Amino acid sequence: MTQLRLAIVGLGKIARDQHLPTVAALPAIALAAIADPNASLDGVASFASLEEMLRDGPPIDAVALCTPPQLRGRQAAMVLAAGKHVLLEKPPAATFSGIAPLVDVARASGKTLFASWHARFSPAVEPAKAWLAEREIRAVRVIWKEDVRVWHPGQAWIWEPGGFGVFDPGINALSILTRILPQPFVLTRAELAFPSNRAAPIAATLDFSDTGGLAIHADFDFRQTGTQTWAIEVDTDRGRLTLSAGGAKLTHDEHVLVDEKKAAYPLIYRRFLDLIARGESDVDLAPLAHVADAFMLGRRHVVEPFED
Repeated sequence: MTQLRLAIVGLGKIARDQHLPTVAALPAIALAAIADPNASLDGVASFASLEEMLRDGPPIDAVALCTPPQLRGRQAAMVLAAGKHVLLEKPPAATFSGIAPLVDVARASGKTLFASWHARFSPAVEPAKAWLAEREIRAVRVIWKEDVRVWHPGQAWIWEPGGFGVFDPGINALSILTRILPQPFVLTRAELAFPSNRAAPIAATLDFSDTGGLAIHADFDFRQTGTQTWAIEVDTDRGRLTLSAGGAKLTHDEHVLVDEKKAAYPLIYRRFLDLIARGESDVDLAPLAHVADAFMLGRRHVVEPFED
C-alpha cells in the first residue's frame, strides 16, 4: 500500500501533542514536510510558510492544517488549489465564508476536505448517541470548564477576533452535542463575558431548544483551576446519562457504561484515509453555526482583564 505523504502546517501544541505522535504510529502515513514560521522538525523538510512549502517542498498528497482558525480558510483554499487533500483542525475556520464554499471546490477537484471535530471521536460519544436514540430526552446540561493557562499557554491568537476565546474548547462540547442528540437545536439566549483587555470571551452561558421545547443549558469557562470539567448531563425517561472526561466516560445513573482512554487522533487519521480512498469529504458546520449564533445573539459583559 502506498503511503500518504502528509505535510503539517502549524507546529504548535496540538500538532506536537497529537498529530506528530499519531502520524508516526500509522504505517499508512509518512510525514513529508512541516511549515511554520517559528519552528522546524529535525529530519523533516521544514519551511517558513505554506506558500514556500507548496512551491519548493517535496511531493505531498495531503496537508493537515493546525494553524489558528483565522488562517485556516485561506490556507485550505490554497491547498485545494494545489491539488492536495486537506485535514482541518477544529474549528475549521473563523467564519462560514472561509470554509463553506470549499466543500464545492473539493468536490470539483476530486480532493478530500475533512473538518475533524476531534471530540466526536472520543470513545463514549457513539455509545451515548445510540443510547439516547431510544429514550425520551427531558433536559440537557453542559459544563465545559478548563484552565486556559494550561491548555493555551501564551497563545495570544485565541484572544483575537476569530480566535474564539472560550469557544475554542466550548465548540468541542457543541460538536458532541450535535452528534448525540437526535434532533437539531437552536440558540435562544447567550451571555458572553469579555475581559476588558481581550477581543474574545473568557466565559459564556448558553440556552438552546429544539422544536419539541427541550431545554439545553451550557456553561463554558476558561478560568477553571484544579480539576477540569468537560461533562454533558442528559436527563431522560430512564434516568440520567452523563458523558464526562470530554467524552471518554459514559455513566447511566451510577452505572459506568464506558470508561476508556482511547486516543481520538488515530481514529481521525483513519477516517481521513478512508475519505480519501472513497473520494469523499466530511465537513459538518453545525458546531460552528452555534458559535456564530452565540456571537450574534449574545449579550456582552465586560469583566476583569485577563493576563496570561
